[in-house]
Amino acid sequence: MAGLDLVKKYEGYRATAYVCPAGKLTIGYGHVILDHESYYKTANISESEAHALLLTDMADAERAVEKLIKVELSDNQFAALCSFTFNLGSGNLKASTLRKLLNKGHYQSVPEQLNRWVYTGKIKLSGLVKRRAEEGLLFLKEDGLLGRCSCHRRLDHA
Repeated sequence: MAGLDLVKKYEGYRATAYVCPAGKLTIGYGHVILDHESYYKTANISESEAHALLLTDMADAERAVEKLIKVELSDNQFAALCSFTFNLGSGNLKASTLRKLLNKGHYQSVPEQLNRWVYTGKIKLSGLVKRRAEEGLLFLKEDGLLGRCSCHRRLDHA
């Protein structure tokens, strides 16, 4: 639930399409409108519809984290990485030094690595600074290790 709440907090709900700081047409809780979803460009969606889109997008982020991270993660670590991946995409997670260091067991490097991802182009965004700091704190917050096999769908989608 922590990861989902974090995403909702920083994305915010918008009923109509808008252009996000990265220049992408977006709706709901940060759902990037895909080419085949052109109807969202003029749609007015409810908060429950936005939540449903968010759950689908978060499931994609979860699968990416599960695939790309090879070390054991606690619920909080998993949630923090899912928030990061939701925001930046699986391609950025895959290419990141964060992933490479974490997969070598350097858990302590994650908050610092998260803090490197606070720019849109060359512009440092204060909202991303706050989000990455909160993701880093969540990553460091203690909870039980669940291991590789039990991490699927660890975010509470209720």
